[in-house]
Amino acid sequence: MNTPIYDYLIKYAGSGITRMHMPGHKGICMENELSKIFPLDITEITDAGNLFETEGIIAQSEKNASRIFGTAATFYSVHGSTQCIQTMLALMKYENRNVIAVRNAHRAFLSACVLLDIDPQWICPHYDDTIISGTISESEVEEKLKKTKNACLYVTSPDYLGCIADIETLARICHKYGAVLLVDNAHGACLHFYRQNLHPISLGADMCCDSAHKMLPALTGAAYLHLREKKYIPYIKDSMLLFASTSPSYLIICSLDLCNLFLEKEIREKLVFAQDAVSGLRDRVSGKFSVQKGTFAQEPLHFTINAHSSGIDGSMLMKKLQENKIECEFYCDTHLVMLFSPSDTEEAYQKVGDALMNIDFEKKTFSEKKLHFPLPQKHMSVREAALSPYEELPIEKSVGKICANINVPFPPAIPISVSGEIITAECIDIMRRFGLTTIKVVK
Repeated sequence: MNTPIYDYLIKYAGSGITRMHMPGHKGICMENELSKIFPLDITEITDAGNLFETEGIIAQSEKNASRIFGTAATFYSVHGSTQCIQTMLALMKYENRNVIAVRNAHRAFLSACVLLDIDPQWICPHYDDTIISGTISESEVEEKLKKTKNACLYVTSPDYLGCIADIETLARICHKYGAVLLVDNAHGACLHFYRQNLHPISLGADMCCDSAHKMLPALTGAAYLHLREKKYIPYIKDSMLLFASTSPSYLIICSLDLCNLFLEKEIREKLVFAQDAVSGLRDRVSGKFSVQKGTFAQEPLHFTINAHSSGIDGSMLMKKLQENKIECEFYCDTHLVMLFSPSDTEEAYQKVGDALMNIDFEKKTFSEKKLHFPLPQKHMSVREAALSPYEELPIEKSVGKICANINVPFPPAIPISVSGEIITAECIDIMRRFGLTTIKVVK
């Protein structure tokens, strides 16, 4: 497979051309490590193409990605899955669709709703002990779609804990009622390449985003936007440009170009090793820690420990791992998430296993009461509240106030109270668990 972007950058860097164009570093290496990449960092010059054009070396590389993933079309984002989410919702706005969203959506979804003036209808997952993850009721989805004409359903799968929804069933229900299924697959870029293909597009989703930088060897900000059908192709580039910088990073684009080569040549073999290694790690620590598997399925490289079920607070577990020079993706009081990738070697699995087995702690018993989180009452539109004058109050003094611009812990950036909603005592209880002490409310 060719790598048109990488090949062009290498050729240009060695061409000896005097650069009378941006960027200002002019491709000259300075006395620091970062500047070694300067010769490959360019802007939209002759023959370099443009991220938002349908021809050129970038479009050629995107076609390579589409072939590898088996999509109708695939497009690059240098602003992560955030820009992909904004683009998907913009397309739904063009079609005047009513947006139904499963509540454990990322903040990027809500920011897009502010920009596009979308007021989503919510479906709450059935939570156990955290708002980050929950089971989606197919019957509730179908009931909502029955009552909502010209709809789309927005689902986060895998969620931040790595739990995968039954996308195939959700797609079938959506299409039964003429609805479009959008999937935030930011944490699932490897799903097409495992022994069992669980990628949303392969299972019937109409559009999805993959954050290449989360799970694959690509630079931070690199993401794919995938389409199942061709009808949206003419509108994608213009929609992406609404939210993008007009100076996209060629280094990030190039990392996606090279990632395609990795996906075609190496990933399947590496994922066989990774899945076996994660399975072995799970078996090794299972007598000591409760490792999550997901209600329907679990993204294989998300190694999620239910800390409370294991008898330890998540923050304490994180601290002990840090003492062993291991930094994790996410932790809260109830859970801890470690992300493996196809790039990890056997040494990483061994080190994590040794650290977990050597951690000493006295097991505690935590309450197993299921999380109670009724949807708060909506008082204003998301956009109106997020753009209103606000004041920041201690959470204890915010009951009954209207949530302004959303204030969420990052990660996992899951909304507790959404802009425009009345803040409830249940919201405040959850905020405390995530260490939030203040919240912005509409004046």
